Amino acid sequence: MKRVLVVDDEQRMRRVLQILIEKLGLESHGAADAESGLEYLQVNQVDLVLSDLKMPGMGGLEFLARVRAIDADVPVVILTAYGTVASAVDAMKLGAFDFLLKPFDRTALEIVVRKALDLSRWKIENRYLREQADGLSANVIGDSPAMQPVVDIVRQVAPTRSAVLITGETGTGKEVVARAIHDLSPRGQKLFVPLNCTAIPSELLESELFGHVRGAFSGAQAERVGKFRAADEGTLFLDEIGDMDYRLQAKLLRFLEEGVIEPVGSNLRIAVDVRVISSTNRDLSAAIREGKFRQDLFYRLNVFHVQMPPLRSRREDVPALAGAFLRQFAKELGKGELKVTPDAAIALQEYSWPGNVRELRNLMERAAVLSSGTELTKQQVRSLVPVDGETTPADFDLERAVAEVERKTILRALAATDDNKVAAATLLGIGERTLWSKLKKHGL
Repeated sequence: MKRVLVVDDEQRMRRVLQILIEKLGLESHGAADAESGLEYLQVNQVDLVLSDLKMPGMGGLEFLARVRAIDADVPVVILTAYGTVASAVDAMKLGAFDFLLKPFDRTALEIVVRKALDLSRWKIENRYLREQADGLSANVIGDSPAMQPVVDIVRQVAPTRSAVLITGETGTGKEVVARAIHDLSPRGQKLFVPLNCTAIPSELLESELFGHVRGAFSGAQAERVGKFRAADEGTLFLDEIGDMDYRLQAKLLRFLEEGVIEPVGSNLRIAVDVRVISSTNRDLSAAIREGKFRQDLFYRLNVFHVQMPPLRSRREDVPALAGAFLRQFAKELGKGELKVTPDAAIALQEYSWPGNVRELRNLMERAAVLSSGTELTKQQVRSLVPVDGETTPADFDLERAVAEVERKTILRALAATDDNKVAAATLLGIGERTLWSKLKKHGL
């Protein structure tokens, strides 16, 4: 339920405002002065502030400035009498959302409140969309027998609000399938919010998910909305759920059971309407046996299960995927249309793709950058990736041969981890500092 803070030194006016707010299906909290209102804001989540302009002690303009320091996004509506309209206009210049003239009727109040709450929602969505603007999105591509069960279950579960667990090796396209489920669902016009549980330290993941209030912990200088509230009425995609801290799993389970969240540092319970889709490349059954993953959470997440096949088991789809990625990157680079020749397509199908679709996508990006013509040839494919079972003339310069193998292995590790140096070092079994040294050595 959205919460409105009403700040007015006149008790009768304050109570009338609260009654009208509650009749709109909103929660209200009253404060008799600006100081009390600020104290409440510092420890509670508020979606809208209604404040009188003329109050004893701290006035409405100073209160507005102080509110902005605590929460730059919460809309503030100033209440004023006819004689102080000029001051209300000044408040608008300082960041107030609107002003409401006393006396006012219920309709006028409802219009202003609804507009302000809509603005608050749009700000959250727009901020998130700006953060995601540089992301690369791809459609589910594949007619192979291995992909047909995936396509079938996506169509079946998309119209529901049920939780979905997607499993499979790293790079198989689990997020792409999660986006497809979202896009085909009634929530398709709302936000799809992805979060990689591995990429964020466990001590920060709780705040990233549920948000926090100002002062909740050292460094929390301002309130944070969190991914659950950003995804309200949409879909939250929890990538690599198997790596989530065991303690945090209990809080996620509570949301799945009750539909409410509690920001860090607050006792406030906020209801949100979020569909949860999760994924993992781990064996969760083994993790449950080892005491690393909650069995009750597993049952909540695994209402529907999608098993993503590795790319090596759906080689028929490689040419179509390669062509789609190549066209996309060529367009972004302003190179016109680039095509995969038939011989190049066969060469791509012969490779086992340990990094799966992600590795293929990264290879096509490099191919688009390096290409000077209109086609990707077999020779170019051979220069970018080794083909399994390929025989080449023997090179007896051992040092050079070892260096070339090392270089290609590093490139494959970077491709398989989407150029994440920490993950690539882990995949190679070396330290991050050692990897940087080898990157420099090979001119990478």
